[in-house]
Amino acid sequence: MNRMSGRLALAAAAGAAAELAGVGLIGSAAWLITRAAEQPPLAALSVAIVGVRAFATTKGVFRYGERLAGHEVALRAQAATRERLYQALIPAGPLNQRGADLLSRMVDDTDAVQDLLVRCLLPAAAALVTGVAAVVIGLFLLPAAALVLLAGLLVAGVLIPAGAAGAARRWSARIAPARADLAARVADLVHGSADLAAYGANDRALAAAAEADARLAALERRRSRANAVASGLGMFTQGLTVAAIVGVAQSAGTSPVAVAVLALTSLVSFEPVLPMAGAAERLTGVLAALRRLREVRATPPAVTEPATPASVPEGPPTVEVEDLVVRHSADRAPALNGVSLTLTPGRRVALVGPSGAGKSTLLSALMRLVEPESGTIRLSGVDIAELSADDTRRMMTGLTQDPYVFQASLKDNLRLAGPEAGDEELAEAVRRARLERWVERTGWDAVLGEDGRTVSGGQLQRLALARALLNDPPVLLLDEPAEALDETAADALMADLLDATHGHTTLLVTHRLRGLERVDEIVVLENGSVAQRGTHEELVDSPGYYRDLWHSEALTAGR
Repeated sequence: MNRMSGRLALAAAAGAAAELAGVGLIGSAAWLITRAAEQPPLAALSVAIVGVRAFATTKGVFRYGERLAGHEVALRAQAATRERLYQALIPAGPLNQRGADLLSRMVDDTDAVQDLLVRCLLPAAAALVTGVAAVVIGLFLLPAAALVLLAGLLVAGVLIPAGAAGAARRWSARIAPARADLAARVADLVHGSADLAAYGANDRALAAAAEADARLAALERRRSRANAVASGLGMFTQGLTVAAIVGVAQSAGTSPVAVAVLALTSLVSFEPVLPMAGAAERLTGVLAALRRLREVRATPPAVTEPATPASVPEGPPTVEVEDLVVRHSADRAPALNGVSLTLTPGRRVALVGPSGAGKSTLLSALMRLVEPESGTIRLSGVDIAELSADDTRRMMTGLTQDPYVFQASLKDNLRLAGPEAGDEELAEAVRRARLERWVERTGWDAVLGEDGRTVSGGQLQRLALARALLNDPPVLLLDEPAEALDETAADALMADLLDATHGHTTLLVTHRLRGLERVDEIVVLENGSVAQRGTHEELVDSPGYYRDLWHSEALTAGR
């Protein structure tokens, strides 16, 4: 932080020095030209000649230094802001923003941090220093002209920007939501194109997006008109001020050389001041963007981190869940109500139950993605609430219900689970997930489409399984690995999964019963509570949900 503050001060100083060099260049050039017209000895002009050269050179040097230091600070601040935003979202509680709106905040709004420094703070500092310097020069040459210049600079640098900021504040309050709405509608068109076509809703979706685009364009045009008016008023103030200074100087009988210096110095002193109207307008948008970022960062975390995390237990862990109660909101029934189970090293347990029974919620609690209302989860005797969430997930993680594929190569998508994995480890994970033939056809560098759009459901699930196996956590959690697959693909995947997890501590959430005779225990959840538990043979022989589902699968499969 201290380094960034120093760099920011350096950038501000360099920017102010560049503007002062510009004022010095115009002032000395004006003096040189008008004095040379009087044909004095060359020696009388030598200092001015050197001054013009020096100011011209140093202006470029200082401008380069200001750009270099200022953009470094701005980009570092932008990166730090985006990092803090990511940290606030992993994991976060329920978000009120849609995906496209959240993406807009993470991309467009974080760019506002860069604009705050480069387009607002640094230009304002340079304008202030330049204006003060120009007024001081005017005081030495003609105090009356200095007062006129001060009045013009205050109008152009304070009053007009204040009006521009007020207008921008009014428009920004309407433009930001309109932009987010358009982004959301475009995202719906892109990602939901297949569903929209299937239900004949293309025209309605396109019309809604076009309406959102027209609404945003109209607001942008109105804001542009306000900006144009502010810019025109600034230029008018500049011309009027310079004309008034020339008139005052001539009325006072000032020499032609001094009149020229006053006029051109006053003219150039407005150069860093005129952009203040645009900077004020941009500042309003920046402040609105920062408020939107604070809304995201204010999202409460899903779990509370301990002040002093405990050390992770060594050796193969034993997971003990005792009387666990999880409630997603105060006005809803518990998603889990008094659930208990034990996973000893090498033990495989399957969770079975209807949708909404709490199976995925239990996995989320084990991975510290939700905070239990009561009950405990212990890892080799240590309550996971005393461990850092990251340490807990390193010990217990795996295949989530909705695995994500990034727009990157197959190898890079696999390495999300093992950044340091070598080619042999990647190949072994692919082999255990039965993806080797696909990899041979496509190659390791084949680019997978965003969100798995270029792969089949079976390939996506097997890719997610390969990730889980590559990560190889001490406790492997698998959430509906055969979801959305056809019967043949689902059976094959489940068989391969049970082979791959043999001897590995595993908690498997599934609604498919075929192959579960190979796990050590089956826990049936209904309405958030344990309804049955036992081996496959025991549950098939006992009345209840499991036996009913087994008979249903048998009838469907013709067994």
